[in-house]
Amino acid sequence: MLPVIEKFLSIDGEGPTAGELATFLRFRGCNLRCAWCDTTYSFDGQENYENCTAQELYQYVWESPAHNVTLTGGEPLLQPELPELLRLLCANRTLQVHIETNGSIPLRTWMAQFPKAVFVIDFKLPGSGMTDQMVLENLALARPHDVYKFVVQDHADLEYAKDLLEQYDLCSHTQVHFSPVMGKIQPSDVVEYMKENALNRVRLQMQLHKIVWDPQKRGV
Repeated sequence: MLPVIEKFLSIDGEGPTAGELATFLRFRGCNLRCAWCDTTYSFDGQENYENCTAQELYQYVWESPAHNVTLTGGEPLLQPELPELLRLLCANRTLQVHIETNGSIPLRTWMAQFPKAVFVIDFKLPGSGMTDQMVLENLALARPHDVYKFVVQDHADLEYAKDLLEQYDLCSHTQVHFSPVMGKIQPSDVVEYMKENALNRVRLQMQLHKIVWDPQKRGV
């Protein structure tokens, strides 16, 4: 069974299809505790969840009008039965599957099993307190249709991210997004840093769902 905290239809707030309709499946549980986490309800044990079979979740997605499906959490790759769901989703040529993962899970096997899926991979910068949990191999594995997302809360985070971009030549083989932590750093400051350092092929990624709706609103 797969423990689901919430499932809903909305727009992708982030990632390569930001602004497009997407069906969301948010799974329970996470192995990290980021300082700025905005989905603590997915792992703090205070929220109800439902156990669903892979077939039930696939049916929910297939009955949705959206062609994009986003698997998120928490950390969805912690779920032992997730491969069964991914096999169903990826076999459907109509669906585009996005997996939001926190950067602490080795992805080589997952990418080999599900080459069609888009992995939206976080790199937890120093402001998160979780940098030492990152799997560095993933930086080299990310493909052109994947995304590496750097959530930045201050200038030190920006500097750390820039060093990684240069060390791994990241923009040459995958998409790179800088996502500012709401209330910690101004988006304009991130843009100024990108300009000052000529960060071509890096995209400012705002959390659209927090702009369209109240930042605390759930199920959007």
